[in-house]
Amino acid sequence: MNNSKKDSGHTSQYAYEGLDRVIHERARLSVLTSLVTHSEGLRFGDLKQLCGLTDGNLSRHVQVLQEADLIDVRKGFENNRPQTICRITTEGHKRYVDYLAVLEQVVRDAAAAVKTRPVRGALRGATPPPRK
Repeated sequence: MNNSKKDSGHTSQYAYEGLDRVIHERARLSVLTSLVTHSEGLRFGDLKQLCGLTDGNLSRHVQVLQEADLIDVRKGFENNRPQTICRITTEGHKRYVDYLAVLEQVVRDAAAAVKTRPVRGALRGATPPPRK
């Protein structure tokens, strides 16, 4: 996958246009990852626990993902208790997979850069100073 983009004669090799801003936020990435691994969906409380979020925080991120058509939220009752079930949509799954492909490219580019360029101020092969 080539993320290069020509702009006024310049190559924007590291622009990573495919890093979806809706998905890229840590909590929403956690929600989508949890839902991808549970195709039948998850109850709100289970999702909250898996992602380490509060009720209010999870509610807000679920709302953003639902508005973007990345997840589907169903409210119902189980044993006369309200239940909220969240599932990833087909569109959400596609966008998540596309996002991961771009993220993998970021990691490959960074790994290649680290292998070929020493850190500024550091010598190749130099032993780091001992920790105190």
